[in-house]
Amino acid sequence: MPKLLLCPPDHYGIEYEINPWMSRARDAQPELARSQWQALRDTLESLGAQIELIAPQPRLPDMVFTANAGLVVGNRFIRSNFRHVERRGEEPYFEAWFATRGFAVEHLPADLFFEGEGDALFCGDTLYCGYHFRSDIRSHQALAEMAGRLVVSVELTEDRFYHLDTCFCPLPDGAAIWYPGAFDDYARRAIRLHVSDLIEVAPEEAAHFACNAVVLGKEIVLPNGCPKLCATLADRGYRPQPLEMTEFLKAGGACKCLVLLVPQRETRAVIGNQ
Repeated sequence: MPKLLLCPPDHYGIEYEINPWMSRARDAQPELARSQWQALRDTLESLGAQIELIAPQPRLPDMVFTANAGLVVGNRFIRSNFRHVERRGEEPYFEAWFATRGFAVEHLPADLFFEGEGDALFCGDTLYCGYHFRSDIRSHQALAEMAGRLVVSVELTEDRFYHLDTCFCPLPDGAAIWYPGAFDDYARRAIRLHVSDLIEVAPEEAAHFACNAVVLGKEIVLPNGCPKLCATLADRGYRPQPLEMTEFLKAGGACKCLVLLVPQRETRAVIGNQ
């Protein structure tokens, strides 16, 4: 049974602007956001996930996006170093949550930005790490050593897709959903080299964060508004579970941004990076 960390949206709102989706003139509706978050939680639980909660904190509206808290590999929590000062206040709360539950908390050097599972996703045994807008490519060597996995660095070039989990979604059969327009040429070549089965998302569905999905075996929980991807997934034997995520899209997030896998993978020996 997968264990997922969520944070209730008690303090969620658009209080600052740190990505192209955010506008303080277009704030989220609190009750609707709460309803959409609860629907996500209920759906994940109905599909067999074990939900853990971290307490939301005042003046940290983006704490609801737990995927950015860090990367969990086995019993080790590699804590994020947020690029934007607006989110750095989240760091001690996530660190304390994992430490009190017996996880070994590890830190990158303070001058290396890294935004957790938002920019670090396993596809098979390989850890794909995004960089440019939020995470620092210089963090990837340290992540390879901490996580004990091969790291493939991929550059993001479209600012609407500022985290890897907004444009890349690994599947359990070794395939991946992706939006090629979010990556530079080298990253596209690297992904095509390492992932032989790629499901390309149309631009209009990528804009609905089609790739920002929570994968639980054959069940795929993703934002509503992606009928082409849902049809493709159904043809492959997956069961799409579309949900309304309008209020979280206002902040540049959706289903996967609201979820941190605990752990995402088990530990194994270091095999390098590239």
